[in-house]
Amino acid sequence: MPPVNERLLGVFMVLTRISAFFLVVPIFGYMSIPARVKVSLTVLLAIFFSMTSPVPIAAKQASVPEVILLIINEGTYGLALGLIAAVLFAAVRFAGRIIERQMGLAMAEVLDPLTGERSQPLGSLLEMMFILLFLSANGHHLFLLTLARSYETFPAGHIPTIPVLAGGMVSAGSAMLMAGLKMAAPILAAFLLLMVVLAVLARMVPEMNILFISLPLRVGLGLLMVAAFLPFINTFVAEFADLMGKLLPV
Repeated sequence: MPPVNERLLGVFMVLTRISAFFLVVPIFGYMSIPARVKVSLTVLLAIFFSMTSPVPIAAKQASVPEVILLIINEGTYGLALGLIAAVLFAAVRFAGRIIERQMGLAMAEVLDPLTGERSQPLGSLLEMMFILLFLSANGHHLFLLTLARSYETFPAGHIPTIPVLAGGMVSAGSAMLMAGLKMAAPILAAFLLLMVVLAVLARMVPEMNILFISLPLRVGLGLLMVAAFLPFINTFVAEFADLMGKLLPV
C-alpha cells in the first residue's frame, strides 16, 4: 500500500471514531448546532489526532475487507464512548422527570430546542441549567480530553473488546439511575411529607376534597423545591467528570 494511502487510511480511521463520538455525545451532538460546524470541528480534530496516532502495522498490510472491519471497530468504539457520556449526562433530566411525575405534570410536553424531540418542561429546564454550569466550568474540554486519552490508550486500529464496551455502558446506566435518584431524593422526601399531611387532613376532615386541594399544593411544592435545588446542580458537574473518568474505557 503506498504511503499516501497509509496516511489517508489513518486520517479516515481517526475521523470515523471522532464522528461516531460526536454523533451521540451531549452538547456537540445536539441538533441546534449547525451541521457545518459539526463537520468542520470533526475534520479539524481528525487531522490533529491523526498526526499523533500513527497507523498500526497491521492496518498498513491489511486487505480491503480487513480495512473495512478496522473502520467499523473504530466507529463502534467512538459510538460507545459517546453513548456512555450521553447516558451519564441524562441523569439531570431523569431527576427532572421523577419530580414532574410527583407534581402531576407527566402529560406536559414541550419541544426541546436542543434535541428537537418532545420532552417535559421541568426536565428540559434542569438540563439547560446543567449545560450552562457545565460549559462555564469548561466541561466541554472534558470531551476533548476523553478523545485524547482514548488515542493514548487505544491508538487507531486498537480498541477495547466488546464485553469491555458493553460493561462500560451498563455501568453508565446504573450510575445514571443512582445519580438521578440521589438528586431527586430530597424533593421526593418533601412530597412524601406532603402526602402524609394530606392523609391526616383526609381523616380529620372527611368532607374535604383532598384530590382537588392536592393538585395546586403539589405543583407549588415542586416549584419551591426545584428553586431550592437549582444551586446544587453545580455539584453534579464535578461528579459527572469523576464518573466519566471511571466508566469510560480509555
